[in-house]
Amino acid sequence: MRFVIARDEFLKGLQTASRAVGSKNAIPVLSNLKLDLTEEGLFITGSNNDLTIRTMIPYRINDLEVIRDYKEGSTLISSKIITEIARKIDSPEIKFDVIDSTIAVISDNISEFKINCIRPEEYPDLDLSAEGTSLVLSNADFATLIEQTAFAASTKEQRPILTAINLVAELGTLTATATDSARLARKTLTIDPNVFFTANITAKMMMEVARLAEGTSTIEIAVSEKKALFSFGRTVVAARLLSGDFPNTKNIIPRNINYSLRVNSQDMIKAIDRASLLSIERENVVSLTMSENGVEVSSKSSQIGSASDRLTNFRYDGQALSISFNKEFVLAAIRALGSPEVTLAFVAEMKPFVVRNDEDDTVVQVVTPMRTY
Repeated sequence: MRFVIARDEFLKGLQTASRAVGSKNAIPVLSNLKLDLTEEGLFITGSNNDLTIRTMIPYRINDLEVIRDYKEGSTLISSKIITEIARKIDSPEIKFDVIDSTIAVISDNISEFKINCIRPEEYPDLDLSAEGTSLVLSNADFATLIEQTAFAASTKEQRPILTAINLVAELGTLTATATDSARLARKTLTIDPNVFFTANITAKMMMEVARLAEGTSTIEIAVSEKKALFSFGRTVVAARLLSGDFPNTKNIIPRNINYSLRVNSQDMIKAIDRASLLSIERENVVSLTMSENGVEVSSKSSQIGSASDRLTNFRYDGQALSISFNKEFVLAAIRALGSPEVTLAFVAEMKPFVVRNDEDDTVVQVVTPMRTY
């Protein structure tokens, strides 16, 4: 195996595939990247067994010759080392030459590195075929889907299923739901009515896909029994599905609203930020007191003191109500909506409440209040 490659394209490909390589792999060989040079181009594959990323660098991109002086072949090489070498080489081209299947010589006109490599047969077989049910989304829609839901997934491993985004495609709608049991985020998209599937994919993996797909126009999703395959540009990402049933969240979103507060998003964010300066960091509790006469955001700490902030621009419907919540949950919900104004809709003091954009019914956020006594 031998090739001379444009350094920038090589580094970009290495960095993309390396995102799937964990720092602590249960399978040692997966700390390597697999390089396959075929008649199509250079394929770079990285995996941690749950997430696999394969990206392809073609011989030419438009009028630019990217790969030249080549001999087809395959090898395995340390992800960390080859990526660092490519990052620190200053020349516009890098020469890569595998000798006797065991040594990779990486060089430019100034530097030379001889790195141990492994025969490609040692790498596990990875299924990157597009099987099952397929769906094509615009990258903009996919990115919004992730931005408005992923933050609500759990980051704790005690209940692995709560680290997932639950995707359900049925009856012309794709619904994405994430919850950590204290809050919920849901987003819907209109899709082909003939597409049906259910998949639980960790929010962390979905955010990685969204990040990698930036700059592409569309993303194709293929969902089978055990994996979801995302294809965009010259890159393919395979994510293992989480087993188990996602919690039934259909009845969590309140239907009957008794109180509602409509406010400017930035006014609310600033008021919460100011009022929470004296809240205890580990709790992040803020109280919201509302009536037709005024709206006050406040917090207090027995060790420090208290703070309050009044909103002057608002519309409130209902009897007087006071409710407390985790400020980070409400701030994240407001920011995810991305709208100039938001509505907070309440059922009762200790019932989950909704944070929504009245102009967009495809996204809804739900937050569980906190007791302060």
